[in-house]
Amino acid sequence: MHSSIGKAFELFCFLVILIVNHVCWIQAQGNSDVNSTAVSRSTDTFLSSTSLPVETAFTFPSALPVIPSGGGNFGKGRIDLGGLEVIQVSISTSTSQRVWRTYEGGPDNMGLSIFQPINLPPSFSTLGFYGQPNNRLLFGWVLAARDVSGNSLRPPVDYIQVINTTSMNINQEGAAFFWQPLCPNGYQAVGLYVTTSPIKPSLSQETISCVRSDLTEQSETDTWVWGTEEMTLSSLRPANRGTEATGVHTGTFSCQPLNIPPPPPLFCLKNTKFDLSSMPSHNQTTVLFQSYSPWIYLHPDEDFISSSVDWFFSNGALLFQKGNESNPVPVQPDGSNLPQGGSDDGLFWLDYPADKNAKEWVKRGDLGHTKVYLHIKPMFGGTFTDIVVWIFYPFNGNARLKFLFFKSLSLGDIGEHIGDWEHVTLRISNFNGELWRAYFSEHSGGTLVEACDLEFQGGNKLVSYSSLHGHAMFSKPGLVLQGDDGNGIRNDMARSNKFFDAGVAYELVAGPGIQEPPWLNYFRKWGPLVPHDIQKNLEGIAKSLPGLLRKKFRNLINKIPREVLEEDGPTGPKVKRSWTGDD
Repeated sequence: MHSSIGKAFELFCFLVILIVNHVCWIQAQGNSDVNSTAVSRSTDTFLSSTSLPVETAFTFPSALPVIPSGGGNFGKGRIDLGGLEVIQVSISTSTSQRVWRTYEGGPDNMGLSIFQPINLPPSFSTLGFYGQPNNRLLFGWVLAARDVSGNSLRPPVDYIQVINTTSMNINQEGAAFFWQPLCPNGYQAVGLYVTTSPIKPSLSQETISCVRSDLTEQSETDTWVWGTEEMTLSSLRPANRGTEATGVHTGTFSCQPLNIPPPPPLFCLKNTKFDLSSMPSHNQTTVLFQSYSPWIYLHPDEDFISSSVDWFFSNGALLFQKGNESNPVPVQPDGSNLPQGGSDDGLFWLDYPADKNAKEWVKRGDLGHTKVYLHIKPMFGGTFTDIVVWIFYPFNGNARLKFLFFKSLSLGDIGEHIGDWEHVTLRISNFNGELWRAYFSEHSGGTLVEACDLEFQGGNKLVSYSSLHGHAMFSKPGLVLQGDDGNGIRNDMARSNKFFDAGVAYELVAGPGIQEPPWLNYFRKWGPLVPHDIQKNLEGIAKSLPGLLRKKFRNLINKIPREVLEEDGPTGPKVKRSWTGDD
């Protein structure tokens, strides 16, 4: 253990004995205040509809990109799934009507709004309704479908009432009745129909349609939308997702009663055609990326800056081979002498040059030579395009801990490693070229953020914040802790003069028709495994604590992803599970 850590914890132990009871009293008072606030909020009798964010439709800061003509069907508004043509109905006052609203429950306890698509083009049928929390601007969509084979759609034969809200003690605009279509043999329901009347909806295809079973796939919950003690609403997504998966996101939601048996499952659509004809061309991809390319802000105290791969190679990066460690090989600027393919078998790894000054120069990166690398991949059966923006950092700094009175406790060299890959994913609709969501990679996980909740700069370019030393990506500045009870590994994000526009220097490295650079198919480590007895170091810290806090510290450390604490070089982008899967 580093001596500075030991001295800090000696002082810490003394302080804890003096004031831990006082802290517990403060926490108890704080919890009392929080609970009383929550009770007060839940008993509000009415929230003015004009105060709800959902009353305002989200619009991008600038006009959507003008899509250049190409050889495929990208941006043409309709996609043929193989006997079933679908359109994406963006929810607005002209394309939908609100059928029900509640003023409490759900995110921020602000309620829910449910919309029915209307004014559909001739021959198009509703597959289900759209629901969203009231705590964000109106922004969403749902698919509608047209039968082009003659037997792809059928009206329901009956309905079952999943649940109704008549007896629920919630602030709502009347009662809502949730109906699930019962379909003919060989057909499946994709969404629900919602009414404010106990009378069953009409058994007509104009009301809602069932879809032929071979044009559907299993679905699962995507994001939580709203809920009470009696029920929960969640948006749906295909259960099987990835670059080769055929499931299509429909924009519909499911309703799950909590105290009675669940209804039959709802399904998503399936693209049986899946010929990638709706994917953007190379020129169209360039226009899309220039429109939405992220601004990446590094923390003002960041010591370890991003760079390009060829800058890293050209400044002395070395390839080591197990059994021949004394004879490392300089890496060619394009990575052409790196071993190709194989697996992460520990036989090869990259490291810095041996010279101390050169090593320090390389590990700190170079903002002026930063370049991002784009992977273009189909998602949801080719109805969406993911532009994955990969960012390389030559070095990942040490982890820092917030634990009780220590706001930022350095863990020495724990968490450091050579080579660091992070990414932001732009998820773009192939119907209209609109950005729907962005994914921000955060160590072993990440967060999907709706476009309406993003920060934009310079038009429709989203803003991303890189955390101090760890480089995890976030959509907002501030502090995010990996832990619980206000303790954990710190992720600090802030604006600074260390930033770059990813649209200035980028390279398409993977996707349909794209020539991949040699370094992309290097599947071994981008840094060496440096052995540390992490458990011993952390246990040393734990033993220096009073018994009251020792268990709390151990529980906190056990919840932190091991990759945050270990000094082990990462593998490259193509080895990540998200390369062919969903983020």
